[in-house]
Parts: sequence; structure tokens; C-alpha cells
Amino acid sequence: MSTYGYGGRKVSKTVKVYTNDPQQEISDLKISGDVEKFVTITPNRVRMNGLVGHTTRKTVSIVPEKKFPFKVLSTEAEKGKDIRYQLKEKKEGYELDIETTKMDEGYFGDKITLKTDSKVRPEIQIQISGKISDPEKLIQEKNGQAPKSEG
Repeated sequence: MSTYGYGGRKVSKTVKVYTNDPQQEISDLKISGDVEKFVTITPNRVRMNGLVGHTTRKTVSIVPEKKFPFKVLSTEAEKGKDIRYQLKEKKEGYELDIETTKMDEGYFGDKITLKTDSKVRPEIQIQISGKISDPEKLIQEKNGQAPKSEG
């Protein structure tokens, strides 16, 4: 059972166990426990909404729990097309500065993977999503007007 994303919470799962015992061929087994938190990531999902022609920036704080110290060895973006990022080591952990490079209208998404020296969690993933909007279209929609068609 994966406990990814459940740090600091109690989880419970019921599984069916099949045996060769004719008296009790199927049993329900309940597994539950507290999931220890490995890291605090704030925000845990990054949403970057902005306007055409403007850069949007967000900073993500990554703080290891005292019981599970780790170092980030490398970072990698899954696509790397619409974002630029930089990881900075701080006294209490790390800061990941992210900015959009997408300058045209539309949605984008990516995932940054932090490779760590931890055997408990060798990778930490940070999801990024966003939308770049055309300010003129937003004003027209707000005023109840249909956007002008190009062509």
C-alpha cells in the first residue's frame, strides 16, 4: 500500500486474504497506522496562473522532518518547456523558485523531481500546473462581450 502524500495522517486499508482453510477460505484483514511525515512542502501543488507577456513566479518551501534529514542531490523537470526553476539551500531546508516561460495563451503543466540521498524517499515530486490568459479576452468576458475573432 502506497502512503505517498499521507504523511502526518492515519491510513487504513482492508484487504481480502484467501487461504486453503475450508472453515474460513476468505478473511478480511484490516491494516491501519499512522504515516510519519518525511518532508513539509509548501505549497504541495503549484498553480501558476498569469497573463500573456508577464512572468509568474512561485516559491516552494521544502523542509525535511528532523527524523528524516536528507540532501537534494539533483533536480529535473519532466518537460522543462514552460518553466524555469532554481533550487536554493536554506538553513531549514530548501526553496525552489519557479517561473513561467510560457508567453502565449493556454494551459501548461510539468513535474519537478528532486533526487535525494535518502533511502526512505529517494525522490520528491512537485506538480506544477497553470494557465496563461489573454488580458483583453478576460476584460471582454467580464463585460459580457464575445471575444473578437482573428482572421
